[in-house]
Amino acid sequence: MRQIRFIDTTIRDGQASLWAMNMRTRHMVPAMPGLDAAGFDQMEFLAPGSRLKKFVRHLAENPWDWIHRGAAAAERTQLRWHGHISGSTMSGTVPTEVGVLLFSKAVELGITYTRTGNNWNNFTAVEADKKRLDDIGMTSVVNVMYSVSPRHTDDYFLTKTRDAAALKPWRLCFKDVGGLLTPERTRELLPRMIALTGDIPWEFHGHCNNGLGPLNAIEAVKAGVGYVHTAVPPLANGSSQPSVYNVAQNLRALGYDPQIDEAPLHAVTDHLTGIADRENLPMGVPLEYDQRLYSHQVPGGMISNLAHQLRLAGVGDRLEATLEEAGRVRADFGYPIMVTPLSQFVGTQAAINVIVGERYRQVTDAVIEYALGRHGGEEAVGGMVPEVRDKILDRPRARELARFERPDPSLKELRDKYGRGISDEDLILRAIVGDDANDVLRSAPAGSTGEEKPLIRLIRELTADRGPRLVTVQKGDLSLTIQKAPHAEGMG
Repeated sequence: MRQIRFIDTTIRDGQASLWAMNMRTRHMVPAMPGLDAAGFDQMEFLAPGSRLKKFVRHLAENPWDWIHRGAAAAERTQLRWHGHISGSTMSGTVPTEVGVLLFSKAVELGITYTRTGNNWNNFTAVEADKKRLDDIGMTSVVNVMYSVSPRHTDDYFLTKTRDAAALKPWRLCFKDVGGLLTPERTRELLPRMIALTGDIPWEFHGHCNNGLGPLNAIEAVKAGVGYVHTAVPPLANGSSQPSVYNVAQNLRALGYDPQIDEAPLHAVTDHLTGIADRENLPMGVPLEYDQRLYSHQVPGGMISNLAHQLRLAGVGDRLEATLEEAGRVRADFGYPIMVTPLSQFVGTQAAINVIVGERYRQVTDAVIEYALGRHGGEEAVGGMVPEVRDKILDRPRARELARFERPDPSLKELRDKYGRGISDEDLILRAIVGDDANDVLRSAPAGSTGEEKPLIRLIRELTADRGPRLVTVQKGDLSLTIQKAPHAEGMG
C-alpha cells in the first residue's frame, strides 16, 4: 500500500476561491487545532501581496495578527506560503528588498516553505527568485502550470518540465489553476512529465471548476504523485480543491494508504459551516461539467465579479457575451494562462469591450503594460495578435506609460522615507499596501479588527441554536436573558 500525503489548502486557496479572501483572523484561529491535528504533510497558509492588501483595505485587519497567531497555532504541521518574492503575486509594485524582508520574517516564525513559479512557466525568471528564497532559508516547491490552448501542447509541457527540474527544487507541483484537466488528459500527460524529473517528488494542485477535480487527483496519484492538495468542506469543491474526505475515501478504496486522520477535521467543517451560514458566505458544492469553460477559461470566482461590473454598467444581461469575448481576448493576447493577474486583465478587458461596443477602444493601464511586455516579456508580447497590440499601444496613455520606469527603492531609502524607527512589519505593510496602511488600521471602527469577543461569540452561538428558547447568563451583578419568539428560527 503506497502512502499518500496531503497538503491542506483550506485557509489559503479554499477561502480565496470560495470566499474571495474574506476569511478573517477570528475565523482562522479556531480552525487551526483541528487542521493541525489531522496529520497533513503541510498547510498552505498565506499568499502574500494581494492578500495583505485585502486584509487592510477591505477587512480593516492587520495581516500580521493572522501571521503571528496562525504560526503559533501550528504546533505539529509545517506551514507554507504560496508566492514569490517579486513579480505579479506582489502586483508588480513591491520593491525587491521588501519582498526579501517579508519572506525573511516568515522564516523567523518557522514558515520555511513556499510554492512558487511563474505565470508563463518561464523558469529562467523563476531561477533568480528561487536563489533569493534559498539564501534566506525558504525551501521552494516549483509549479508547472497546466492550461489549454494551441500553444499548450505535449511538447510545451515536457519542455517546461525539464526546465523546472533543472532548478533542482525540493518538489515539483503540477498545478491545474483553471480546473481544466480531465482524467484522460492527466493519464496521458502527467506520467511523461514525471518520468523526466528523476527522484524529485511531485505534488498535484487541481481546482474543481469542471467538476472533475476529485477524479484528476486520483489519476495523479496513479501517475506517481505522492502529495495531493485538498481542502476541508465547506471550503472544498466548487472552484476550490477537492474535499479531503472524498479523496481519502477513494484512495483507500483503491488500495492506497492516505496519511490523514479525518476525525479532527469534522470540528473544522462545523466551524466553517457556521461562519458561512452566519455571514452569508458560499459553501463549496460539486459543480456540473460545463464545456463552455474551455472557451473562456475565466476562473469561477471572477465570473461573479464580471456580472457585478456589467450590472453597474447597466448591461447585466451581457454576461454570456462577455465570457465569449473573454475567449477572443485571450486569443488576442497570445493565450496567457488564466491565473492572477493575467486572468483579470483578460476578463476586465472583455467586459470593457462589451460595455463600450467596440473592441479595444478603451483599455486599462494593466492591459497597456501587458502589451508593453511588463507582464511576461517576450512570452506575452510574442504571442499577441500584432494588430491588437498596435491598437492598444496607439494612444497617448500608452506612450506615457512606456516612458514610466517603476521605482525599486532599497530598504534604506524606505526607512529614510518612513522614519528610521519604523518596525519591519509596518514598513512591509506601507510598501505593499500603501503609505496610509497604518493609518487605515488605526482609524478602523472599534470591533472591526482582531478576534471576536467571547461574549459576542456566545450570543451568536446561542441565538443560532434552534434548541433552547430561553437562556439566561449571569456573572456577578450582570444578568443577560435571551428569549426567542415561538416562530423564530434564530436571532442575529
